[in-house]
Amino acid sequence: MPFRKPLVHMSPKSMLRHPECVSKIEELTGKTKFMEVIADTEVKKAKRVLFCSGKLYYELNEYRRTNKIKDVAIIRVEQLYPLPEAEIRSIIKQYGKAEVFWVQEESANMGAWPYLINYFRKDDIQVISRKASASPATGFKKIHDQQQELLIKSAFGVA
Repeated sequence: MPFRKPLVHMSPKSMLRHPECVSKIEELTGKTKFMEVIADTEVKKAKRVLFCSGKLYYELNEYRRTNKIKDVAIIRVEQLYPLPEAEIRSIIKQYGKAEVFWVQEESANMGAWPYLINYFRKDDIQVISRKASASPATGFKKIHDQQQELLIKSAFGVA
């Protein structure tokens, strides 16, 4: 956008000191600009393309690195509104016939998915999330961790 806005950053505590969640000073000065979508620079040909936002990216990337998965691209959507639809569609087109998924920690009826489906209703994009629920959390850490592990494995087609 051609104008400057104040920064509003919402982040879980786990991201405050995460070693991969840092920027070099050069990325914050000079002629740099906010990137609404951050493409995957590691994977050029993919059979699956995972779009996500927030801390989930780091968990997906860690799983991909740990399991040496080379055919799944992970794309970070850093701005949900206004949605950079053209940029997202360009990335989808770049990966050709790859399966495309939106991955979110929230239940299917919460989070960004209900908003995104308005833009991609006619596209072949599927959601990977927790099942629809009236509550945003299970209330039990053990169950949450099990669901999170299943969510990440599902994103890579393992579960």
